[in-house]
Amino acid sequence: MTISTSTIKELREKTGVGIMDCKTALSECHGDIDKAIDYLRKKGIATAKKRGGRTTSQGQVQAYIHAGGKIGVLVEANCETDFTGKTEDFTGFVKDIAIQVAATSPVAIDRERVPVEILEKEKEIYASQAKASGKPENVLGKIVEGKLNKFYSEACLLEQPFVKNPDITVQDLLNELIAKTGENIVIRRFVRFQLGESEG
Repeated sequence: MTISTSTIKELREKTGVGIMDCKTALSECHGDIDKAIDYLRKKGIATAKKRGGRTTSQGQVQAYIHAGGKIGVLVEANCETDFTGKTEDFTGFVKDIAIQVAATSPVAIDRERVPVEILEKEKEIYASQAKASGKPENVLGKIVEGKLNKFYSEACLLEQPFVKNPDITVQDLLNELIAKTGENIVIRRFVRFQLGESEG
């Protein structure tokens, strides 16, 4: 099957992935752009997993101030090389993450880093809500699990829908950058200040 140059160009513009990868994805997906985007996303996840162990000591810290100085965010993201750390793509990514944190106020980067006391409190609330619903005992665990997954998708930065494109998660956005740069990239840490907020 021959894939037109305009289709490859369109896919490249939508994903930022290299021409050869776009061509392969379109061939695998019989020229269907939407399927090719999914294909590249899955490939990005596989690539991200492969690169997960590589050292990331370069990168950037970006700041974002919102709402007339009422909300401020600092984000550190790391990559493997100084070259990637200075690219427009990487800078744009770190800035987008700072905007994401300002808008959504995540509790942690991922599930593993959600503070135990917050998690225990949430579980307790969901368990008592489930009991109060009067549902049979055998489905209570499933109800709690469902509510916990929803909590994670709101509280964990990587699981949140990306504010600029809610069709993808922040993890998808990260995977796309990993696939594009060929480097391991991590969001190391963030801090969010809101005017008048109490500490702790």
